[in-house]
Amino acid sequence: MNKLQSTLNVSNTLKLTAKRFFDKEAIVDGAKRITYGALDQDVTSLARGLVSLGVKSGDRVGVALKNSTEFITAFFAIARAGAVLIPLNPFFSKEECSYIVQQTGAKVLFCGEKGYFVELQKEITTLNEIISVGFQEEGLVQYDELLARQNLEAAFQVEPKEDLFAILFTSGTTGRPKGAMLTHENVLFSTMSAAKVMECTEEDIFLIPNPLFHIFGITFILRSTFCGGKLVMMEKYSVTKALELIEAEKVTVHPGVPTMFILELNSPDFKKYDLSSLRTGEMAAAPCPVEVVERIRKEMNCNVLVAYGMTETSATLTITSFEDTDQLRAETVGRAIPGVELKIVDENRAECPVGKVGELACRGPGVTKGYDNMPEETATAIDHEGWFYSGDLAAMDEKGYVRIVGRKKEMIIKGGFNIYPREIEESLHKHPDIVDAAVIGLPDDIYGEVTCACVVAKEGVDLEQESLQEYIQERFVKYKVPDKFIIMDNLPVTASGKISKLKLTEELKKRLNSHEHN
Repeated sequence: MNKLQSTLNVSNTLKLTAKRFFDKEAIVDGAKRITYGALDQDVTSLARGLVSLGVKSGDRVGVALKNSTEFITAFFAIARAGAVLIPLNPFFSKEECSYIVQQTGAKVLFCGEKGYFVELQKEITTLNEIISVGFQEEGLVQYDELLARQNLEAAFQVEPKEDLFAILFTSGTTGRPKGAMLTHENVLFSTMSAAKVMECTEEDIFLIPNPLFHIFGITFILRSTFCGGKLVMMEKYSVTKALELIEAEKVTVHPGVPTMFILELNSPDFKKYDLSSLRTGEMAAAPCPVEVVERIRKEMNCNVLVAYGMTETSATLTITSFEDTDQLRAETVGRAIPGVELKIVDENRAECPVGKVGELACRGPGVTKGYDNMPEETATAIDHEGWFYSGDLAAMDEKGYVRIVGRKKEMIIKGGFNIYPREIEESLHKHPDIVDAAVIGLPDDIYGEVTCACVVAKEGVDLEQESLQEYIQERFVKYKVPDKFIIMDNLPVTASGKISKLKLTEELKKRLNSHEHN
């Protein structure tokens, strides 16, 4: 970070932008349109309200809200009060919510609808207050009433490099969620670096189809605020609504996972929408066929960039550039953003030769301080030199372009052969009749593990195991050909849109066990 950036924190990023663009629209949220000036004033009011509830610097505050203006106001107000944001999926079960609240010791929680929250407060002694947004319930503090409290000043000195901004829980695609501790510097470094690559300015209008409680959504709140752009909110993603909003609000930047772009391109009404305002986008979280990258660029007028990152790296770690070919954008996730170091290491954490597959490690200002209340997991993931070991298998070429092969824990070992699910998944994604695919390993008495490919067919298409087997046999050596092909209506996903291989494995084991017993 340069000298100017090193003094920034999340709260004064908004404050500085509000001074520059006081009357400019910051958020479009359905019928609501909020200027930067009004947002900044509401943030100060809510920060004062939090202080009146006893929130102090360093306290943890949970936010279990859908995408909304209230989420963004709470997001900045928590930072302004010197507290730490704990974003939660508003659709969490009581057990899931309870785990995170207890793990972090959150003292206050924002919630958007009636449910188990009163019960939760009685059970968790550290949870002092619950703030209700958009509804009333006895025993809860009302959001609007809190916003009206004007009798206290909230002014905390924040040290961006050391002080926590948020604790974000990993999506748990392979195990129990861990809370990645992110400082103000972590999130602002990644935000500014990616904004520079994407050439973002105050003229940009950002569609927000991703959940704001996820790192992908959070980075775009900050990216838009940093450059003085406008956020166009979606409470929940839908293809039609996304296309309508792009046309109506003249959206210029469209972030999302590949599935969103594919669904939009394949919409029967696609051609009736004017998408000429689109300038660029950021696509992440899953592989994307080159044909789709090309269609996004040509048919959506969107010079989309492909990025890679994770919660622990404050989102963007690598990104392609506008100069890169469609092929490079489809086959790699680009190069490290400025200020980040990358290396590929073997099982002993020794650096691998160029082009060899190993674990991706990174070091830089965006990397987490560690996992909250998990010292052993932190020590395993981050070494004494500050290198974070991602758990992702990758290869890097001589120009620094990174190709993600898959998760280290997802690698399948069949009869002594290593199989990387991602390369098979990428091939299945190119099949004209397949919408989605995931490859997992299942236990086997003879080989240790066997490979199972789960695919979702295009509507109205009947896929057969034999034809899929032939398709893969033409493209891979024999041991990589999946032993089983299972056609499914859909694949289980996490809140961020990633396929949950944990849930998928559990589902398949149940399904296969029931067949064995029938």
